[in-house]
Amino acid sequence: MDLDVVNMFVIAGGTLAIPILAFVASFLLWPSALIKIYYWYWRRTLGMQVRYVYHEDYQFCYSFRGRPGHRPSILMLHGFSAHKDMWLSVVKFLPKNLHLVCVDMPGHEGTTRSSLDDLSIDGQVKRIHQFVECLKLNKKPFHLIGTSMGGHVAGVYAAYYPSDVSSLSLVCPAGLQYSTDNKFIQRLKELQDSSAVEKIPLIPSTPEEMSEMLQLCSYVRFKVPQQILQGLVDVRIPHNNFYRKLFLEIVSERSRYALHKNMDKIKAPTQIIWGKQDQVLDVSGADMLAKSIANCQVELLENCGHSVVMERPRKTAKLIVDFLASVHSDNKKLD
Repeated sequence: MDLDVVNMFVIAGGTLAIPILAFVASFLLWPSALIKIYYWYWRRTLGMQVRYVYHEDYQFCYSFRGRPGHRPSILMLHGFSAHKDMWLSVVKFLPKNLHLVCVDMPGHEGTTRSSLDDLSIDGQVKRIHQFVECLKLNKKPFHLIGTSMGGHVAGVYAAYYPSDVSSLSLVCPAGLQYSTDNKFIQRLKELQDSSAVEKIPLIPSTPEEMSEMLQLCSYVRFKVPQQILQGLVDVRIPHNNFYRKLFLEIVSERSRYALHKNMDKIKAPTQIIWGKQDQVLDVSGADMLAKSIANCQVELLENCGHSVVMERPRKTAKLIVDFLASVHSDNKKLD
């Protein structure tokens, strides 16, 4: 989400002079409202409609475009501390004849946040299955896409509910066990050992920490003004306690390697997309998955970090469309 907002300022700043000053001033005064307007505008432009569906008293919020047809529907799962609108940059480049569904993950944005909810990977998989059944999305097998934490959930979902999933795209997914920890994972383990949960790098609470997170997640280096960084932090701070709780749950012993433990159970044709310069989750995870999943193809992106969806949206969309065309060749061309 944050990289997408940064892109908004970079583009606007390069095309408008005086109006952008008023725009930035508004952002500093009402960052949350302005970001919501920004995403509302892009959803409207791209034809994505927001809806709510309920499983008993649990609310799911999602956006969609198109209707189920002879092609597989596409369900998209976002990453940690993001929301359904993070996919808009990819949706922009996807064919309009596809049925797309982007859901807010448990506790995020418009989906219910409950202190009683099971936020483990298994718990999130069960919630997404409830969502799928509420929409009857599995009336026909669908294509499932997930990135980072969403990729972790998507991979385990495909292992648990193989009849639901016709094909799978995992974008730099979490949940794998590496023989050697990268610098980011080493730092996380040090924080866990010292119980310094306030310092988790993916949960910024100051402009400086926000800048560090952007540099950690993206290969491209953005020079973001201090005021804009503060605005981005202000939007996140009300949710940071939830993010800490969620983060500690998904890196706990029962969740941390859920994908690794279940990857050999994935039967659906699978596509792995990973940025070669990912500093959060090492790109060697792609090879691990390829060796464990029978029908698997790997796409590694040069000059790209962890935020593949934000950094390379056009390329990501093309890879997904090409993969779907190759797997579902009996369907008409996706264009």
